[in-house]
Amino acid sequence: MSRIAKLPIPIPAGTTVTLTDGIFTVKGPKGTIARPFKQDVVVVLDDASVTLMPKNDKDIFSRALWGTYASHVKNMIAGVNTGYAKKLILEGVGFKSEVKGKDLHLALGFSHGVVVPIPEGLTVTAEKNVITTTGIDKEEVGQFAAKIRAMKKPEPYKGKGFRYEGEVIRRKQGKKAA
Repeated sequence: MSRIAKLPIPIPAGTTVTLTDGIFTVKGPKGTIARPFKQDVVVVLDDASVTLMPKNDKDIFSRALWGTYASHVKNMIAGVNTGYAKKLILEGVGFKSEVKGKDLHLALGFSHGVVVPIPEGLTVTAEKNVITTTGIDKEEVGQFAAKIRAMKKPEPYKGKGFRYEGEVIRRKQGKKAA
C-alpha cells in the first residue's frame, strides 16, 4: 500500500493538469511537462487536486506504479512552478569549465578538452568552477549533472574532480614518510 499516493496532490493556482489518451500533462508558469502513464493506475482530476488509485488493488504491478506515479506527478507540478537546480563544484589545479553557446567546455586534465552538448530545456551556467544546471524536469536535471560528474569523479586523496554541492568526500591519508 502506498502511503505517498494515498493523499491527494494539491494543484497550485496558475497550474493546469490534463490527462488525455494516457499522456499526463502539466502546464505552469515555467513551462510544460508531459509523461505517458499506463492504464494500471486511475488518475482522478479535481479542480484543486490530483488523486491516484490502483486499477486492481490485488495486482502487485499496479500497486507498485501507484506510488511511482504519485511521485512523478508531485515532481512535475513542483518543476513547472519552482524548477529544479543541481550544483557541481569542480576542484583541482588547472581544471576549468565554461559555457559556449549550447555546449559545456571542460578542461579536466586530459590531453584534450571535453565538450558536452547541453540538452534542450536545461539551462547551464559555469562561474568560478561551479556548474549550475537548472530546468523543470527533475530527471533531466539530475541525469545531466550525473553525466558531468561521471567524467571526473572526486578522488579520495586530494579531492580533485566534480562533487555535488553539500557532498562530503571521505579523504584518505596517503603514504606516510619513513
